Amino acid sequence: MTYSVVSENIACPGGMPAYLARPDAKGTFPAIILMHERYGLVEHAKDLARRCAQDGFVVLAPNFFYRHPDQGQLNAGASRYDMSDPESVELLHAAVAALGNISAADMGKLAVAGYCQTGRHPLVFAAEVKIQAAVVWYGAASKREWDVTKLQPCALDDVIAAVDCPVFGAFGSDDHIISVEDVRRFRNALEQHKKSYDMHLYAGAPHGWLNDTMPGRYRKAQADAAWNAQQRFLREVFAGEWPGNAVRWRFDSEFRTDYDFSKNRRQE
Repeated sequence: MTYSVVSENIACPGGMPAYLARPDAKGTFPAIILMHERYGLVEHAKDLARRCAQDGFVVLAPNFFYRHPDQGQLNAGASRYDMSDPESVELLHAAVAALGNISAADMGKLAVAGYCQTGRHPLVFAAEVKIQAAVVWYGAASKREWDVTKLQPCALDDVIAAVDCPVFGAFGSDDHIISVEDVRRFRNALEQHKKSYDMHLYAGAPHGWLNDTMPGRYRKAQADAAWNAQQRFLREVFAGEWPGNAVRWRFDSEFRTDYDFSKNRRQE
């Protein structure tokens, strides 16, 4: 079923601005916190929120980088904001509190989705707070994600060990940041710690291939397939089809026989 959508701008406790999209219908719906790419809360993130709302979810897309002093530079990709894991947890708590004030949001059915730079943060949050699903798009798997740093004070392997919900992952074989071996390392860590996952690796997809505002990196066929896989996963999770007392591993992967990560390039 496809819903009409209503949307508005709201503020989370503490002042973080956010974009809220929900079905224009009576009743309650599963809730999703959508974490944007490195560009901040741009139109692409809002569009993803609306698309999810059309499918029957209440979606909150906060501007997690609202503390950056120049939002224009951030949105254009000319600057960045390095959010620490502890800061992400702080801001996700604020987002959860904001969603809790939305009568249409079923807070017993909550997922957090991260994209690119924020891909690790749904896992970090799920390691500390009970949620129903963590969604990762082309993030959380590159070599630098496994390092312990000032921004990442807890080893990613320890984060994964503490996650208490199924994980969805979407990756591309042509990503210049995350290699096929990186994806396998991420998958293997989930398996080592007996975490349920639904993971997909798409042939010919570069980094950021869901973003249709960047023609050089957008790949419609892979984006449509991955979006449908994500929505199927979320519907299954919220319907209770991924029980906590069972471990389910779903891995769907395709890449060329002549794959060579060193030849992958950034696409715009």
